Amino acid sequence: MGSPGESRPLGSLALVLHAHLPYVRHPEHPSFLEEDWLYEAITETYVPLLGMMDRLAGDGVPFRLTMSLTPPLCEMLSDPLLVGRYAARLDALIALAEALAHRERGSWYEAAADDALQTLLGVRHTFDDVHARDLIAGFRRHQDRGDLVIVTCGATHGLLPLLGSVEGRRAQLAIAQENYRKHFGRSAEGIWLGECAYQRGVDALIAEQAIRFVFLETHGVTFATPRPKFGHYRPILTEGGVYAFGRDPACSRQVWSAEEGYPGDPLYREFYRDAGWDAPRELLGALLDDGPRKNVGLKLHRVTGKVPLAAKEPYVPAWARERARAHARHFLGERARQIAEIRARIGVEPLLTAPYDAELFGHWWYEGPEFIEAIFRQAHEHPTLHLTTPSEWLHRHPEAQIVSPAPSSWGDRGYWDVWLNGETAWIYRHLHRAEERMIELATTFAAPSELEHRALTQAGRELLLAQSSDWAFIISMKTTVPYAVKRTRTHLTSFDRLYHQLVDGGLDAAFVAELEARSPIFSELDWRHWRRASASEPVLPGVASQAIP
Repeated sequence: MGSPGESRPLGSLALVLHAHLPYVRHPEHPSFLEEDWLYEAITETYVPLLGMMDRLAGDGVPFRLTMSLTPPLCEMLSDPLLVGRYAARLDALIALAEALAHRERGSWYEAAADDALQTLLGVRHTFDDVHARDLIAGFRRHQDRGDLVIVTCGATHGLLPLLGSVEGRRAQLAIAQENYRKHFGRSAEGIWLGECAYQRGVDALIAEQAIRFVFLETHGVTFATPRPKFGHYRPILTEGGVYAFGRDPACSRQVWSAEEGYPGDPLYREFYRDAGWDAPRELLGALLDDGPRKNVGLKLHRVTGKVPLAAKEPYVPAWARERARAHARHFLGERARQIAEIRARIGVEPLLTAPYDAELFGHWWYEGPEFIEAIFRQAHEHPTLHLTTPSEWLHRHPEAQIVSPAPSSWGDRGYWDVWLNGETAWIYRHLHRAEERMIELATTFAAPSELEHRALTQAGRELLLAQSSDWAFIISMKTTVPYAVKRTRTHLTSFDRLYHQLVDGGLDAAFVAELEARSPIFSELDWRHWRRASASEPVLPGVASQAIP
């Protein structure tokens, strides 16, 4: 993506966004607080990013972006119940924005309130009119155009090294690939491992699914055996035949760092000062459902600086947009400078892999989608820098050094203790026992009846949902801990009840139907993926093969 007819660039940059949310669906309640995670992400991240791609394509601006859309997220985005609830929530948010825009006319907050309203109206136009409420189809069209590469993730974002068996890991990967085919009409070429967690042997299971590449934390590549000649500046090839792209720390610091990162700029919109707490309660209406005040996602203040929330100043959209464009220009300049230095040092074209949580852009950092759009619009100003995707890179550079990556994750301190610690260790003895029982069921039942087939399928769903790494993360971060504990226990309890009914031969059809209605994720799920592996197949080394206290 440089000037026509230019010489070969000095190096390449691959922007990667990881879009994921845990599966939250509660039809038994008219509204549910944790469902807001999805509604906020659609409004603030997924629709703005899709709208950005639509504008770039419409203007003939080439872009290359890689994005994971995890199986739980795809299932929620295509769920009629959740899509309908989201549309109602968006209408309520627009009604609040209209009231605030009227209320703030002539005040210091007029520009902020008008911007919030126009942004939400644009979201509704993109969601309803442009994409007919089918965001998956919108992303798929950009992939089919060749501008976007969509990668998958483990079925429920399970942290593979902490699962208890080869069969369990294989099921997470196989079901993810099948879900990807259902939504995108092709097989996934790449995968974002849950929490970027890697352990030796996982690559062979990934290769079984015809997946070519993964993303690893920096030290997963740089501490590989033997040490890679080019560090994390070029992908490596694992012994199992999978390419691994290592995260570039400099790209991360520029965006993530609380001290150096762009989102903390004083001109950007303040995340923590929210109209859900500031606006008169009578204006909040359906957004609160007669419940307590909460964040609703509409904000009128700017970061201002390191001052108390009460001292935050009015948001000025024009200033923030100009700053986002300036930061995009700075980011590209820094990457061009970095690439020139690395090229001079290693003597070959380097690749900078820049992975981020997608929800950073728009949800946490309101101007984030505009920042990314500006990167693509300004890319021609840096002819030595080539914007690419892992797929394109491997097409141009199929050669890679064969090494064994180090165990790693992108969690705090780089391994797995965010998910396995004194607060969460109790989870794994139950997960591993359920895994063993699922393997037993899948291996034992050869010709199940229709009801037994449904129960086996639902048992697989309950196990997968219990394995979501999100629950342990929430417990460790001490956020919505009671909900995470309840979800873990509920799925495990449901699994155990199905297991005993299947083994004892007393299936409760009403109970099976109740679970199917509550968690209808993965209509394509095949419970046979848990059938016992060959006795000659090695157990992966590490934590998962040891007893969890």
